[in-house]
Amino acid sequence: MLIRKYTILVYLLIVSFSPLFGQHQLTLTNEEEKEIKQGETVELFSNSVKAAEKKLAPYLEKGVDVPTPKDLAGGYTHSQHKKNYFLMQKAGVLFQITGNEAYAEFIKNTLEKYSAQYKNWDRHPSKKSYARGKIFWQCLNDANWLVYTSQAYGSIYSWLSPKERKKLNNELFRPMADFLSVETPRFFNRLHNHSTWANAGVGMIGLVMEDEDLVQKALYGLPITDEKVKDNDGGSITKEGQKEAGFLAQIDHSFSPDGYYTEGPYYQRYAMYPFLIFALALENQQPSLEIFKYREGVLLKAVDALLQQTNASGEFFPLNDAQKGMSYYSRELQLSLALGYYYGKQDKGLLGLIKEQQRVPLNYAGYIAARDINKGLAQPFKKHSIYFSDGPKGDKGGIGVLRSDEVELIMKFSQHGMGHGHFDRLSYSLNFGKEEVLQDYGAARYVNIHQKDGGGYLKENKTWAKQTIAHNTVVVGKRSQFKGNVKKADSISPEEYIFSTDKENVQVVSAKESNAYQEVDLHRTLVLIKDSSFENPLVLDLFNVQLDTAQLLQLPYHYHGQLMFSSVDLQRATTLKPLGEKDGYQHLWNVAEGEVKGAFNQINWFDKHRFYTLNMATTEGESITLAELGANDPHFNLRRDPSIILNKQGQKGDNWMVSILETHGSYSTVTEASKNTYSTIKDVFISFQNNEYITVNFTNKQNEEWTFILSTVDNSDVKEHQLSLKDRVIKWDGPFVLFKNEIDQ
Repeated sequence: MLIRKYTILVYLLIVSFSPLFGQHQLTLTNEEEKEIKQGETVELFSNSVKAAEKKLAPYLEKGVDVPTPKDLAGGYTHSQHKKNYFLMQKAGVLFQITGNEAYAEFIKNTLEKYSAQYKNWDRHPSKKSYARGKIFWQCLNDANWLVYTSQAYGSIYSWLSPKERKKLNNELFRPMADFLSVETPRFFNRLHNHSTWANAGVGMIGLVMEDEDLVQKALYGLPITDEKVKDNDGGSITKEGQKEAGFLAQIDHSFSPDGYYTEGPYYQRYAMYPFLIFALALENQQPSLEIFKYREGVLLKAVDALLQQTNASGEFFPLNDAQKGMSYYSRELQLSLALGYYYGKQDKGLLGLIKEQQRVPLNYAGYIAARDINKGLAQPFKKHSIYFSDGPKGDKGGIGVLRSDEVELIMKFSQHGMGHGHFDRLSYSLNFGKEEVLQDYGAARYVNIHQKDGGGYLKENKTWAKQTIAHNTVVVGKRSQFKGNVKKADSISPEEYIFSTDKENVQVVSAKESNAYQEVDLHRTLVLIKDSSFENPLVLDLFNVQLDTAQLLQLPYHYHGQLMFSSVDLQRATTLKPLGEKDGYQHLWNVAEGEVKGAFNQINWFDKHRFYTLNMATTEGESITLAELGANDPHFNLRRDPSIILNKQGQKGDNWMVSILETHGSYSTVTEASKNTYSTIKDVFISFQNNEYITVNFTNKQNEEWTFILSTVDNSDVKEHQLSLKDRVIKWDGPFVLFKNEIDQ
């Protein structure tokens, strides 16, 4: 606490005596502005300026409407106020770059309209949010407004007369900053992406108005109260034992040392804008703070971490609450890419992505990026297999991404993710090229589409999308992990066991979870195997569920496409019934069922010109259920996605579920030619298993055999292992080994 108070005092001294504090522009300093005007003309930057000018042109004379707030997202008043702050922000940078006072007049006139009405607006009439805004239905969007509008205000602050500034400060901006902070402290102090926007907005307007009190509140938050309040998603407003708040606390607690954001990449994309735009403002006005070096440059690490969590189309992995299709082409990433390049290591791969976007932010970093692209420095951005730790200290699990050729595997064993988290520990999803093979559902939400509950989260987000059965991970006893309790899930994390990508032919990610179910230990290992005997890399899945008492185990595979073949005799239901009554099961139709026969079974499907086969090691008594989403969905809010569910009656002790997913073959609708429509794998089986090891063998149709051995209790990379198999002694170092052609070293 003494250190913290001292830091605040030092900061206030810096603020008070900094020569830059009188420079009100937040994102483009006078010196940078001058260099852009006098420097070489750069095509990409010039085109971005022209695009902004075109956007503003219709409004410079007629102005914009400032309606009394009443609508939810997607409604007129919501959309209009959102458009207003985007237009003002653009007008601000255009005024700085071009000197055209028409842009300054537009900002002033718009702000005067807000100033005249703001004092008359109460909190929004909708009561859907725990923190209702004034301009919008939730404070989050009011904070968005302030982040963007403070940039516009800073651009014209010196241009305005002292009387005009005083009026706007006293009647609009200080009241709004107080509203978002001291009048809504539980929102402002929260460690969450919503509150990051509030911290940034209050801090940025404080910098513009030279209001030290607001800047201090933004950086360090308000006094913490022990409110037992939850948000709309069931997440706690304050974390257990939380003692600090504000912008720096957001950086401290939201990111792991690797730059992974605990709420997932979709919300990291959203949060990166306030993190980086406020950081840029601090860098410009308070360079001695060295904000981009804070926590060893974690904000810049976060840019790379975010980009590594995208598929071949640039779309973010839909972990936790996420709208599918959101990608690095979004407007928020313009700023991230430019600042990541300029303040980071000048990664030319970032220039490659900026070049793809064909636009840059209208600031100095955007100008430099455009200039270097003009010099031909851009290179393709490289993605690779990578592990991201979670938690401020990197000790709260994480996610593992394995990549080989066109195959991309994502295993999730991170923290819960607060109110936006899903009960999906040890789940994985799989992409091939630009296509999903095994999907993560993402969120049940249609953002900014008014017909779907005002664009907010639908009730099915809680009843389906967050539930364990909605993910590719084991469900025990038809119950969701932690019984759906967010607080319990947030309090403890899974444990990384293996992440190994040193060998091109075999990459492994493995994790353990011992708290999601009472007296149940989960351990999953995913192996990406590249071998010339197979058309594409294979995914070997070893999932162990250790039980104290017998319970039903179910492992769903949420796929896309058309079922082609099944070795299991599936009996189609003549009457559709839900698979259950709660925990997501109420939304799944039981389409077909069948008992497995023999120790090896296959299910084969086709999607997007390609075939996929799930090759399973099975035991007597197991069964397969084919399910389809859409039950108990009266408003058609859910997609009609298919699932394959392996059912196993678990017994006390170890219960292994082992499979290999093969991507193979092709089909052309033009030539009507098919190739390799069946899997090349002939058998998968567990050849040995005890309390310390498991051995899985698999063979192909050419009678080649592979053996994978996993140490289930010792993950040391240097540990020497020895195991007798088939009258042979096998020796190896590290927690796993893969042999080809029987067990021949």
